[in-house]
Amino acid sequence: MRRALAAALVTFGLLAPRAVADCVPRTSADGLPVRPGPALRMGLTPAGEAGALGPAVPLTPIDPEKTYAALAQLRPPGDAPFVLRLNRLFWSDGEAGLARFAAAVADYTARGYDVELQVRYHPPAGHDGDVDGFVGFVREVVRRFGPNPRVVGLQIANEVNFTISPDSSDGAYKNARLAMVRGVIAAHDEAARLGYGQLTVGFNWFYRTDPRSEDAFWNGLWTDGGEAFVRAVDWVGLDVYPGTVFPPVEPPGGERDGMVAALDDLRVCEMPLAHLGTAVPIHVEENGWPTGPGRSEADQAEALQEMVGAVGQFRGTYGVTDYRWFDLRDHNSSSQNFQHHYGLLRDDYSAKPAFALYRALVAAWSLRPPAARLALHLARGARCAARLSVVGADAGSVRRVVGRLALRASRRRTLRVAVQAALADGRVVSVVRRVRPCARPTRRRSRRGAAAGAPRPAGA
Repeated sequence: MRRALAAALVTFGLLAPRAVADCVPRTSADGLPVRPGPALRMGLTPAGEAGALGPAVPLTPIDPEKTYAALAQLRPPGDAPFVLRLNRLFWSDGEAGLARFAAAVADYTARGYDVELQVRYHPPAGHDGDVDGFVGFVREVVRRFGPNPRVVGLQIANEVNFTISPDSSDGAYKNARLAMVRGVIAAHDEAARLGYGQLTVGFNWFYRTDPRSEDAFWNGLWTDGGEAFVRAVDWVGLDVYPGTVFPPVEPPGGERDGMVAALDDLRVCEMPLAHLGTAVPIHVEENGWPTGPGRSEADQAEALQEMVGAVGQFRGTYGVTDYRWFDLRDHNSSSQNFQHHYGLLRDDYSAKPAFALYRALVAAWSLRPPAARLALHLARGARCAARLSVVGADAGSVRRVVGRLALRASRRRTLRVAVQAALADGRVVSVVRRVRPCARPTRRRSRRGAAAGAPRPAGA
């Protein structure tokens, strides 16, 4: 199967080297300067379902309680954010898909996890190429999921530059690039209109196809979307699989260089073609190394160490803020297709060696923000009206406030008021204050009343 995947990539010209006249990305970490950068917001794909080239293989049933238990072991200590990337929200699944994802989002966020959604173009029957229809679906996704302050990201479409795998990637469908561009713009505009400030919008890139096609793809983003698209993009995702997809083989330890090559290509060669500058962060949205036939669990752990270590070391050099491993559990551990063995866990939820290693790497590289310095300021108005606002040293990082900010104070008792503040780093924190009773207004007696009640002078 591995040879078949490599053969398919060669057939479609995906393993071609870049021409010397083009932008030539770095291919090695040797001599690469290490620049400072903030710690990473870590996470992974939790579901265990993988799109793949080749015959369909049934998904081993998922056990939610075992999934939650495994995630609890991986998440970083304290209130450091840990992001779960939920993939395969297909437009073609319609209302049933939206309901299924709504249930999953509710379960994960109730346990304190942040969530990103992969919003797939994957059109319904009869709608291949229907860009307006997909834009409407994207807006509906924003309306359904944006109210939850722990839904922090939407990835619009998936791997549109990869055109040969309709199950895993949207590039196989008509007008996929335009659908992605317009979907990004629509998601950004809808979130802004509804006040969902915590909801960021991005798209991802498969590393990589042939250089000529890649340059056409990135130039086309600017042609299709222009400044509106650039303004709407909060981040660019990177899907990279050194030693598995591209390049299909790496020497032992070569995955580190493979990660650097992908990051360099994206930041230095490709993003500038779409006018996406250095202020736009990179999210490593998918990175993995499957086990399976001919691929040992020990080798997976070594590859994970090299790849995550490279992202952590060079995050400041390339402006990387987020990392997601793909994925938590094997799709099907009995499959002869290695693409169904990406998990840190086997499909019976027993751990591979990479599980403990990833837990240690999450603890080492995760963002460890100090407690948010926030408070509620109270401004009183007439007739016990009151308005609250979030203030404090970290108020500039607040992207959204959920809760009542306008209220009427009680005349008799102290009220306890709490709101949820969604921060730029993905945390959702509670901000609380007490609102004391409002003073009773002093009644002013009229002159007539005062005269009537005054003592009469003697002799009157």
